[in-house]
Amino acid sequence: MRLIVISGRSGSGKSTALHQLEDEGFYCIDNLPVSLLPALVEKVGSDEFKLFQGTAVCIDARNAWKDLKNFRGILESLPDSVETQVLYLDALVPALLRRFGETRRRHPLSNDSVSLAEAIDQEQELLEPIASSASLVLDTSQMTVYELRDAIKQQLLGTRMGTMSILIQSFGFKRGVPADANLVYDVRMLPNPHWVKELRMKTGLDGAVAEFLENQEMTTELYNDICHYLDVWLPRYREGNRSYLNIAVGCTGGQHRSVYLANRLFKHYKAEYPSMHIRHRELQ
Repeated sequence: MRLIVISGRSGSGKSTALHQLEDEGFYCIDNLPVSLLPALVEKVGSDEFKLFQGTAVCIDARNAWKDLKNFRGILESLPDSVETQVLYLDALVPALLRRFGETRRRHPLSNDSVSLAEAIDQEQELLEPIASSASLVLDTSQMTVYELRDAIKQQLLGTRMGTMSILIQSFGFKRGVPADANLVYDVRMLPNPHWVKELRMKTGLDGAVAEFLENQEMTTELYNDICHYLDVWLPRYREGNRSYLNIAVGCTGGQHRSVYLANRLFKHYKAEYPSMHIRHRELQ
C-alpha cells in the first residue's frame, strides 16, 4: 500500500495538498495523531480500501510533542509492504504572516501570550523531526494554489518510490528563481524574440519563435552544452537514489527563450526518463 504523510507549518498549503490527493483517488485524513499511524495502516490494508490509490494523512503541530519527536521511529515501525513518502511544505515567514493576515485565521499555537510570529517559530521547532524525514520538501512562498496542486501531481504522483521524477520548468527572472530548483540555467544571453514585433505576443511554443531561435548559432551551442551536462550527470543523480530533480531554465520574462529550450529538453529526454514533466511557470 502507498502512504503519503503531509506536514508543514500552518499556512504553507497542507490543506491544498491533501485536497489534491483526495481528487486523485487517495483516502485522506486531516490532523491525524502520529501515534495512530500504525493502527491506520493496519486498517486501510484491508480489502475494503482497495479501491483507493493510497492513503494520505496530514500531521501538524497540534500533535503531542512526544509523538512528533518519535516520528521517525513510528515510520520505521510500519511494515515493509508500506510504501511511505513524506511531503513537507514550508514558506518564508513573511509569506506565512501575509497569508494569516489575508485569511484572518488564528494560528493553532498562538494565544494571548504568544504572538503569531512566535507561534510560527515554535511550530518550526516542533515539526523538525518530520521535516528531517521528508522525501520531498516544497517551498510554497511564491506558489499560487494552482501551482502547488500542479507540483503535487508532477513531483509526488508522477513517480513511484525507486524512480526519479524530473521536472523541467521555464521561468522568468523578473519573478525570481523557483525556490525548489536544483539546477538553474540562465539563457538570457540568447537574442530575445520579444524585440521582434511579429514574435512579441507569441511564446516559445510557437513555431515562428522556435525558428527564430534555431537560426541563432548561439542557441545550438547553448543547447548542446546543457545536454552534455545532463547526459553525464542525470544518470548519476538517478544512481544516487534521488527521488526528485527540478531543472529550471530562465530568461527575462519566461515567455520565449526559456520556454523554447525547456520544451526542447523535455522532448529530448522524455523517452529516456518516463517520469519527466514539463511546466512553464509564466504561461500557467
